[in-house]
Amino acid sequence: MPDKNIKIGERIRGLRIAKGLSIADVSKQSGIAESTIYSIEGHMVSPPLGNLVSLAKVFGISVGDFFGDSGDSPYCIVRSDSRKTVSRFNSTDGTSGGYSYESLGQQKKNRHMEPFLVTLTPTESPQVEPNQHIGEEILFVLEGKVDVRLLDQIETLNPGDSIYYDSTMPHVVSCHGKEPATILAVIYAKDEMIIL
Repeated sequence: MPDKNIKIGERIRGLRIAKGLSIADVSKQSGIAESTIYSIEGHMVSPPLGNLVSLAKVFGISVGDFFGDSGDSPYCIVRSDSRKTVSRFNSTDGTSGGYSYESLGQQKKNRHMEPFLVTLTPTESPQVEPNQHIGEEILFVLEGKVDVRLLDQIETLNPGDSIYYDSTMPHVVSCHGKEPATILAVIYAKDEMIIL
């Protein structure tokens, strides 16, 4: 069976080099701190979904391209045993740092949405930098409890709850309490993100 874990840092570094961009260039164009880009490329962290949207715009690709998605089909079915996982790490030893996510839109061409199954895990050092990018998001809690910080407000969501917001608002999504949570996240990245 092929490795279903995506080495996203390698892909981002390869795209950056292929475009002839420095880390400073990517930072300036994406709004992501240089230190974060170094950490992503060094496999110390995997980028939050919002960072992938911002990086995709810089590189002129779709978010699905980070997952090796050619987007060549008019529809897609993603079987539970064939999902590709991207895990977020806070160190090179692979210690969980907040969440992992699986793409649910693989192979669908010309898509306007990016759907993911996200597992949030308790962490001692949750993401403190708010995320911000073009588009809109809807999150639906499947299991566990989730904290969503928008601007200066924190909302706790329970199973069956959802939240829909403009992704340009600074936001942080994290696990609430000591139990993992699972959410369905759909990002609509608007027309400027659609790569035909």
